Amino acid sequence: MTGAATGRPFTGVVLDRVSVQRKDPDWVAALAASPRARGIAAGRDGVLVDSGERALVRLSPQPGQLETPILLGVDPDGAELVAIDLDREAARDRPADDGSWGQTQGELDGHVVSLRDAGVVLPHAEAGLAAYATALLNWHRRHGFCANCGTATEITEAGFSRRCPNCGANHFPRTDPVVIMTVEHDGRLLLGRRTGWPEGRLSVLAGFVSPGESAEEAVVREVQEESGIICRDAAYVTSQPWPFPASLMLGFHAVSDGGEPRATDGELDEVRWIDGDVVAAAVAGEDAPFALPGAVSIARFLIERWVAGRR
Repeated sequence: MTGAATGRPFTGVVLDRVSVQRKDPDWVAALAASPRARGIAAGRDGVLVDSGERALVRLSPQPGQLETPILLGVDPDGAELVAIDLDREAARDRPADDGSWGQTQGELDGHVVSLRDAGVVLPHAEAGLAAYATALLNWHRRHGFCANCGTATEITEAGFSRRCPNCGANHFPRTDPVVIMTVEHDGRLLLGRRTGWPEGRLSVLAGFVSPGESAEEAVVREVQEESGIICRDAAYVTSQPWPFPASLMLGFHAVSDGGEPRATDGELDEVRWIDGDVVAAAVAGEDAPFALPGAVSIARFLIERWVAGRR
């Protein structure tokens, strides 16, 4: 069972992922006749929400959608939840000209919002469910062929794996670990602007964990590679799933003995120390010379946590 909300966007899913039952072909086959089954619809452009943007639309799956289901799990009311790919369904049931998605058989009308927006407007657990469905569908879209022999793979374990009918290889969803960190020195926070970001937008530094490397080692390496700053005492804070397309953000805090930061590896256009009072003003929504990352991101969570800790 996935449960207890922790406050970070895209977490807090309350769902039994039925890891044992989904391995039973007979149990999976019985889903096709379940009157409780509902679908959560997501596509590359976002997720389907109701007209008030208060909840995900839960659809009654149409014929064929449960033959090889991508099962998210069973909710506390006993309903089986499956992921429905809006991009695949679009050819059969086109969205209306006004952007709404007209459902058949008396279903609720809804419209698609981006996953980033969903993470802000939906209730906490609903946003987590949207991220979960999106991440699983992303993996299936990107892994339709065997990495070993190139043969088209088949959905198994109700969407938790794909099997190659030619070489027998089993493929499972993967998520990429990324470290993201607040780095502090003398009451200042290290912030940078990624290449391609608009002027004035700053955030904490981040980077992928490399093979053969611990998360703590990745923190030190990424900070030095991106800014030339040496940090130490990396301490884990929290994590967040980030399905853009398939990352797990590992939040850390580290300290530094200082130095003049400089963009060194081409990933940042600028990087600098920002005084804590200036960061606090930005968090409070007051006039500040830079913009913070969006509220849906763990970057914002880490910055706000650091500001709160200064008090």
